[in-house]
Amino acid sequence: MKLVIVAESAPLKTNEDGVVLVGKARVPLDTVVTVFMQGATAEEIVYRYPSLNLADVYATIAFYLKHQPEVEAYLQQRRLQSQEIRAMNQARFDPQGLRDRLLARKTTQEAY
Repeated sequence: MKLVIVAESAPLKTNEDGVVLVGKARVPLDTVVTVFMQGATAEEIVYRYPSLNLADVYATIAFYLKHQPEVEAYLQQRRLQSQEIRAMNQARFDPQGLRDRLLARKTTQEAY
């Protein structure tokens, strides 16, 4: 029997928000690459994120290794977006002001 070798595309898709997801799971490419770069094996990644398929994780790692500059640029863009969103949320919802109000409420409740 002859082995048929077929090139398969990476198991990656982009959702409506522009986030690249792995396989049929809702785990972003960012997560898989970050955990891989921290030293996790494909098996460990699947253990941590059981919605992932082992073959998809290996294919994602292979895609990352073959397209590292492009993936790193995408990840940097995602980090910048994350920082912008965090800054906007902190400006809209001042965490210190909320903390102060909650502590004041707690103090008032304890007085009764």
